Amino acid sequence: MPGYLALAAATAMYALGIVAQTVAARRAAPGRGFGLLARLAADRLYLLGFAGQVGGFVLAFVARAELPLYLVQAGSSCAVGVATAFGVLALGWRVRPVEVAVLVAMALGLLLLAGASAPSVADEIPVRTGLVALGAPLLVVLLVTRRAKGVVPVAVAAGVAYAVVAVASRSLADEPPLELPHYPLLWLMVLAALVGQAGLAVALQRGSATATVATMDSVTVVVTSVVGVLALGDRVAPGRGWWVAVGVALVVAGVLALGRASRPAPAEPVAAAREAA
Repeated sequence: MPGYLALAAATAMYALGIVAQTVAARRAAPGRGFGLLARLAADRLYLLGFAGQVGGFVLAFVARAELPLYLVQAGSSCAVGVATAFGVLALGWRVRPVEVAVLVAMALGLLLLAGASAPSVADEIPVRTGLVALGAPLLVVLLVTRRAKGVVPVAVAAGVAYAVVAVASRSLADEPPLELPHYPLLWLMVLAALVGQAGLAVALQRGSATATVATMDSVTVVVTSVVGVLALGDRVAPGRGWWVAVGVALVVAGVLALGRASRPAPAEPVAAAREAA
């Protein structure tokens, strides 16, 4: 139960961060990149949103100690849906019927994943194996980020980097917090987060913010779900394997659909929030 509560709180914190940073960015003077972020850094509401993003990451890390990656990552990706629903109910945001349908589909997918999940502690990743198996994809990500000219390959690469973050943290989450600095995988996880952040920044410069973030999140959910089940011992309730397949498909399709359906005005602040976090 603590894992489910941590995941629910993480999703809520991520959503809080998205809403607060969206409102702050909309009322700020027009700008781009670091100049805009520098102005927003003086806005208390924006800083509240940033704190929500950080809190969401910490709580998601705690949830990974006992919950499978397919559920935790899907829950984190659904935060944008929770933020949208809150914006509609509390702030009067307007959404189109297609967006409402997408939110319902994402909620159904998350319920299926929650119903199919079986709490467990992840299998430990040996140090050498982890450094090679998780470090090699980062080298590919760096190469793609530097040389690829299109936005999609870079967004996919960023999604892979964040998948490395999730896989490493799933293996580390049950360790005593004070001992974590002694684990090489922790520093690989930090490196992967920086690489993913750099890839996201490059992708945001080249294409639509919502499409970029949606592509990245979708890759992360799919990769972590597969790796979690095949390599980390993530368990599925007996007879409910198809729940996981359908649930992941609904969440991924929902994230991609929101990325395509969202209008530019609300989209950019959401991406800025992710970049800042």
